[in-house]
Amino acid sequence: MHDIRAIRDNPAAFDAALSRRGDAGVADQVLGVDGARRAAIHAAETAQAEQNAASKDVGRAKASGDDAEFERLRALVGEKKAEVAAMQTRAKELDDDLAAVLMAVPNLPFDDTPDGVDEGDNVELRRWGTPPTPGFTPKEHYEIAGVVPGMDFETAAKLSGARFVVLSGAVARIHRALAQFMLDTHVEENGLTETWTPVLVRDEMMLGTGQLPKFGEDSYKTTNGWWLVPTAEVTLTNIVNGLTLDETYLPRRYVAHTQCFRSEAGSAGRDTAGMLRQHQFEKVEMVSITHPDNARAELDRMTDCAEGILRRLDLPHRTVVLCTGDMGFGARRTHDIEVWLPGQNTYREISSVSVCGDFQARRMNARFKPTAGGKPEYLHTLNGSGLAVGRCLIAVLENGQQADGSVELPTALHPWLRGKTRITPDGGLA
Repeated sequence: MHDIRAIRDNPAAFDAALSRRGDAGVADQVLGVDGARRAAIHAAETAQAEQNAASKDVGRAKASGDDAEFERLRALVGEKKAEVAAMQTRAKELDDDLAAVLMAVPNLPFDDTPDGVDEGDNVELRRWGTPPTPGFTPKEHYEIAGVVPGMDFETAAKLSGARFVVLSGAVARIHRALAQFMLDTHVEENGLTETWTPVLVRDEMMLGTGQLPKFGEDSYKTTNGWWLVPTAEVTLTNIVNGLTLDETYLPRRYVAHTQCFRSEAGSAGRDTAGMLRQHQFEKVEMVSITHPDNARAELDRMTDCAEGILRRLDLPHRTVVLCTGDMGFGARRTHDIEVWLPGQNTYREISSVSVCGDFQARRMNARFKPTAGGKPEYLHTLNGSGLAVGRCLIAVLENGQQADGSVELPTALHPWLRGKTRITPDGGLA
């Protein structure tokens, strides 16, 4: 959410920044609601002052024994009281209207975020590794002979419908090992605090990180009002919801492995084969809560943490910075990491790391007390996948596939598989 004072002070600059995301003339709409709200508050305060003055006159009239004046003033106070209540109600309605308008406005991009319309305008930052050149035509993950026995889409469709999968045997074990490998690496080498959080949350938590009110259709809601988290960003970031922390407590760096749930609204017909785009999936999520001065550097640090997982697994990948037209609602700058998938002969997203500035903190009223003194300031928040477990599984299977249908597994993963190194052509783990 945005600071209304900043919009009042420089609406032209606000509109210019927002126009880079394709939104125009928002400042006028915001300031129109804000102006009506401020006028209503002023009118209510004026009427309250008049009521208070009339109340004092009532006391004086009673003390003087002027019964007629006393009755007149008492009636006037009653009228003013009703008038004040109506004005305060209107002011509260306009206050809610302003909050709703601000909640629907996306974050402003950093100056170094490239302009653009869609993913075609994203800018590549770097590449790591060389895509393999096997002496055969690579298959997609779900077509590899050794993988087929452990990846069952038909049973999943019977249980739940499209965009679900049942993993079993070697494939399920590798999937679990990947999540454990990611968590252990982030905790032991990257200094993140392992955290276990609920996957059911209240409306306020989804509002805090920006999934609501605009993107409710992208998530699932239970019949008794909980939301299934689309990512642990929601729970990890909201740990500081409503809090004022000491500056010495910063930064806070969290990591969690959770189930995630997305309706995939608007993705009809995209990635329908295999397990690339699922309604239910697992992700190891990183969240950092920082001092404003350190947020931009933290974005680079978190990006390196995510890239480091891929380097350890020897998976070729590239990192791009998203343009303004492709960036998420709450982000000021986003780094997408795309892993090489031989079966598709292209790079596909496996992590998205974003810095949000104080955008989420304002929605959550999350602040810190500066050590040097002064008023509390809003925290800055960042989030990123470290990594999407299912997509990492796909990358491991496709990049390690052999001509005979077996899969050679990354050396870094062997300790988490008790020394097992490959999937056999018939689906065993050896």
